[in-house]
Amino acid sequence: MMKQTVVTDEGLKRLESELEELKTVKRKEIAEKIKVALSFGDLSENSEYDEAKNEQAIIEGRIAEIEAQLKNVRILDENELNNETVHIGSTVRIKNESTGGEMTYRIVGSTESSPLEGKISDESPVGKAVFGRRVGDTVEADIPAGTVSLTILEISK
Repeated sequence: MMKQTVVTDEGLKRLESELEELKTVKRKEIAEKIKVALSFGDLSENSEYDEAKNEQAIIEGRIAEIEAQLKNVRILDENELNNETVHIGSTVRIKNESTGGEMTYRIVGSTESSPLEGKISDESPVGKAVFGRRVGDTVEADIPAGTVSLTILEISK
């Protein structure tokens, strides 16, 4: 059984948009590449054909992955959110106790994770550490660089 995918409304729109792009645009592009590669003749030594077929397999795999996620999707109801504890949809401001640096992250489902945009998954080390916690709580997160102590300064929607 596949686990339920929790997404924001924005995340759902992005998944649906990517699926539409893959099905309508990318599939046609790959079909054209395969058609051109076939015109080159001998398939046993045709690297263009092999490359196009590999690309097709990757795209079809991604389409299947998105379709499976959409079958088990739960849209986060923004009205259910509160500022008491950290949960998916929360924006949390935290302080690194060893460096004194502050960071602000939005906690999202794994499909929406984008650390460069300040969106971290509830399954990431920092996301797991702060999930369910309250303002003032200090938690330990096991990140690749080692264990870090973080204090939750603020929780908002």
